[in-house]
Amino acid sequence: MGGELTRIAALDAAFTLQTYGRKPVLFMRGEGVRLWDDDGREYLDFVAGIGSVNLGHAHPAVAAAVDAQMRRLVQVSNLYYSEHRAELASRLSGLLGGGYRAFLCNSGTEAAEGAIKVARAWGKATKGPDANVIVTANRSFHGRTLGALAATGQPGKKAKFEPLPAGFVHVDFGDLDALSEAVGPTTCAVMLEPVQGEGGVYPAPEGYLAAVERLCRERDALLVLDEVQSGMWRTGPAFAHQADGVHPDIVMVAKALANGLPAGAVLVTGEVAPVMEPGDHGSTFGGGPVIAAAALATIDALEALAIGSDVSAKGAHLRDGLRALAATHPGLVADVRGRGLMCAVEFSAPVAGLVADSALASGVVLNAIGTHILRFLPPLVCTSADVDVLLGVLGSAVSDAAVEAAIAASQDETTGPSDDRRSP
Repeated sequence: MGGELTRIAALDAAFTLQTYGRKPVLFMRGEGVRLWDDDGREYLDFVAGIGSVNLGHAHPAVAAAVDAQMRRLVQVSNLYYSEHRAELASRLSGLLGGGYRAFLCNSGTEAAEGAIKVARAWGKATKGPDANVIVTANRSFHGRTLGALAATGQPGKKAKFEPLPAGFVHVDFGDLDALSEAVGPTTCAVMLEPVQGEGGVYPAPEGYLAAVERLCRERDALLVLDEVQSGMWRTGPAFAHQADGVHPDIVMVAKALANGLPAGAVLVTGEVAPVMEPGDHGSTFGGGPVIAAAALATIDALEALAIGSDVSAKGAHLRDGLRALAATHPGLVADVRGRGLMCAVEFSAPVAGLVADSALASGVVLNAIGTHILRFLPPLVCTSADVDVLLGVLGSAVSDAAVEAAIAASQDETTGPSDDRRSP
């Protein structure tokens, strides 16, 4: 490690809560799809701050908007009117086709908490005091606070922090029969991701979201869609669910909303919004003038690029390349999936971390979800040439991983089960 990286890593080890397994690299600068470390080495970024930098790093329009607002006014709280907040709410409603009201917050987790509160307030107001159950999906991810974690369908992320808030039921994603059985008189909402992101990039099966919406209307339950990772043109349309032709009651937005700055929103239809009254929810920093200015600049720039069709084409190019890689390594690559520029490769052996580390050493930043899945969330402004560079590096990394996996399998076969008969 270089001197500056060594210094920062030592400080981190001594003074931060060790909740992240950080890679041994110190990024100092970014521009577009590229990053540079403390030694000046260049990297191609296919993680984009976990899908939060859709416009690319250091976008000049966002930087200019932030700089201008920082020089005028940073914070007055939500007790007073300030610039950009209402304009941002209006723009987000427009992206959803109109008719939505926004609560602006700071993160995806906060958006989930807000959505849960709105859904329960609506359930109690319209169906009675026991209508507080929210049905979510196994393998889902909605955040790390206790309420959002209770909604999350990943037991491994939850066990250490139990007991969690009650009132959540989990069913398999895509299983309409299981969902129908779970939605009953005490259900206030169904909460789903159109594409499960942290769970491994699993798009909703064709027709599933439309069927869920019909079920919600029949059973008098709200449809809540978590677009924190799949929104802001990540899959092609402004929000992933729009490709399915559904109209949710509540939508959660964050990550790329302000191109990497902390911004989130809960968007609620006009019919549901009146259940929330002054004092029911709040945020000191949510929708502050600087962040709202950054979000508006982000939306303006993405719309000016007409990014949606470009994302669809580049995503198809990426998946075609990944499928070609799978054909080259049929015993190692088990699946390729995704929508737009939200894609994943699943391996049949626990080599995802090994492949990501090899790619990083070759100057490409990738994200391993657990031991078997690589996730691809590049800035939406990446080019087809960038995708080709990624595929070249990935091909070499997967070939190396295939050799490692074969060696490990051979050793397992040679060693066999332990047969130590020595006396104690």
